[in-house]
Amino acid sequence: MNLALRWPRTLASRLSLIFLVSLVLAYGLSFSLQFYERYESAKSTMLGNLESDVATSIAILDRLPLAERQSWLPRLERRNYRYLLREGEAGVPLDSRNMPVAARSIDEAIGQDYSVKYVDVPGPKKHFQGHLKLADGTPVVIDVFPSAIPYALWLPVVLLLQLGLLIGCTAVAVKMAIRPLTRLARAAETLDPNVHTAPLDESGPTEVAFAAAAFNSMQARIAIYLKERMQILGAISHDLQTPITRMKLRAEFMTDSAEKDKLWNDLNEMEHLVREGVAYARSVHGATEPSHRIDLDSFLDSLVFDYQDMGKQVELIGKNAAVIETRPHALRRVLVNLVDNALNFAGAAEIAVEPSMAGQLSIKVLDRGPGIAESELAHVMEPFYRIESSRNRDTGGTGLGLAIAQQLALANGGSLTLSNRDGGGLCAELRLSAVARA
Repeated sequence: MNLALRWPRTLASRLSLIFLVSLVLAYGLSFSLQFYERYESAKSTMLGNLESDVATSIAILDRLPLAERQSWLPRLERRNYRYLLREGEAGVPLDSRNMPVAARSIDEAIGQDYSVKYVDVPGPKKHFQGHLKLADGTPVVIDVFPSAIPYALWLPVVLLLQLGLLIGCTAVAVKMAIRPLTRLARAAETLDPNVHTAPLDESGPTEVAFAAAAFNSMQARIAIYLKERMQILGAISHDLQTPITRMKLRAEFMTDSAEKDKLWNDLNEMEHLVREGVAYARSVHGATEPSHRIDLDSFLDSLVFDYQDMGKQVELIGKNAAVIETRPHALRRVLVNLVDNALNFAGAAEIAVEPSMAGQLSIKVLDRGPGIAESELAHVMEPFYRIESSRNRDTGGTGLGLAIAQQLALANGGSLTLSNRDGGGLCAELRLSAVARA
């Protein structure tokens, strides 16, 4: 069985452990020192009282008439020792080098006036006796029952209460220290230059404010960088449309031949690729479209009817009666790209709507095509990525359809995921938030 200690993984648990161990050690040391000081103080007081009391009691017994001495013994008796007017019990003589502290105190109190012999008396209750004789030869026994130094019962209770209070304060301090890091980590995890999110709160301690300001600056620079790249892509794609159009016009005046047909096909592919590039550049700014409330069933019916009017096999499965807040043009483009992808590879598509997690709605585009290898699912939504090695535009496309769909899904505050269906085919699931029932 492996009992090796492991360092906690989270920063909160590490800080809590460090503070807790430090507090326990500090309070343990403080309690030990305080207890030792109280012990020494109590011992000194008790021994001082013992010396004074024994010296006084022996002096009283020595001066009292013999007939009155016995009656005074109850008055002189104390909790831990008493006086007896008789010969002492036989016991083991105490070593002068290892005598109890109480015996030394008694010896210091009366040792100069009386000869005292100390013996250790065995029995169920350990005690020792000091044997001496008064001036008239009467034997006196000082019977001592050593006991532990009493301590205050409230002291450990107060210690535990203080320790509990500091542990609570430590938990609050750790939570306050971790909260900015948690907020920063959450903001970094949800960082999306395509969505205009509110900047991170820069209030709080200097270090927290500096980190938040640095994060906001980084987010702004990434957004500007991405915007510039998309503007370059859009500008190049847009400017290429003019020479392509001129080339197509010139090709019209060429004599009909196989070479003309090949040139015409190449120009059509170039034009299609340029249009997709422009569409992808514009999809990054899909969040600029104003949001509207739409009836989802009517919206999907219109989309499906358009495909059916063109003779395409597209069906809508089920009704949802949901009214959602969304960007209609961006949502339509997402679904069109997904349906077109299904039609290209399977020849038919189904659109299914169903509730998903709390506050979300799931729109699935289903097909029975060849599907996508599991190793490719993570890459097919990258720009210009095509699975087909043939690079055939008629089957493989430009590699921008799913990338555009993903960008517009994010602009709508949703997410797009792909998965293979049982029995073959692909499931493209679009999850939207902010759902409101009519």
